[in-house]
Amino acid sequence: MNTSKSITAIVLIAGIAGAGWWLSSPKAGDPGSPAQQETAAIAQGAPMVEVRLPDSLSGRAQIGQRAFEVTCAVCHGSNAAGREGIAPPLVHRIYEPGHHADEAFQRAVQYGVRAHHWEFGNMPPVEGVTRADVMAITAYIRELQRAKGIN
Repeated sequence: MNTSKSITAIVLIAGIAGAGWWLSSPKAGDPGSPAQQETAAIAQGAPMVEVRLPDSLSGRAQIGQRAFEVTCAVCHGSNAAGREGIAPPLVHRIYEPGHHADEAFQRAVQYGVRAHHWEFGNMPPVEGVTRADVMAITAYIRELQRAKGIN
């Protein structure tokens, strides 16, 4: 009788300990520890690709760089590196000229873009940006792409 009571007590204690461990472990959707939350916050909005600036930019690309930083960088990141969870990098093989011609950038700004390559959601039209602005921005992006070997 003492042996069965001892076994019952051991099983009961092990069950309680296991339940406590299970209840205290992080689950999918839990915010996690402060360190995990900080890591997630850093990842959100972080650059998606490494972009190295060319040694020099053409005059048109310099104008495009300034326009990009004012108009596009809030979503697409500094130097078109993309922003985790926000918008894709434009210095990426998906946007090479053979797949997305310069006119694709014009249309994206004018009409917006339905999400099709990435899971960031749709891009809305961008108000107040002229065709000349987009031409300069595109020149800047193309020079960044070439510097990364994307032709």
